[in-house]
Amino acid sequence: MLKSWMVVGGVTLAIAMLSNIIRPHDVKWFRRLERPDWLTFEKLIPVIWTVVFVCGGWSAYIVWEQTQSWVWMAAYIVLELVTVAFTPVLFWSHSLKAASFVGGLGFAICLALTLSVMSVSGWAAALLIPYFLWSPIGTYTTWEMDKLNPQA
Repeated sequence: MLKSWMVVGGVTLAIAMLSNIIRPHDVKWFRRLERPDWLTFEKLIPVIWTVVFVCGGWSAYIVWEQTQSWVWMAAYIVLELVTVAFTPVLFWSHSLKAASFVGGLGFAICLALTLSVMSVSGWAAALLIPYFLWSPIGTYTTWEMDKLNPQA
């Protein structure tokens, strides 16, 4: 029988893979964009997001073990779907503004989820901190890139 941590991890991984649907010409477009001079950590972004997703999945697992609530799991899924929507929105629309909006929306959803989850588990809420640390940085970076690339 599958353990709950396996199901949570599998669902997290499956949803994360959705954001990998990108076209080669979109990648070329993205690579040509001008970046802020202070953006020196771009190669670390996949590692950062991996940490964020692992922590989010772990948080969901803790909440599931304590509540067995599908409503809580739906909230985590909504957060992850909005989070992974950033890449397709950016690449398919070629709109840094739209991607910045999605990034901000993810932060707002994470804030609401974290505040709600605190009543269930402090650890589950704490595991959402990497999202809080990274999401505004990623959103701000995208917003700055939009100013540097008005044609995009």
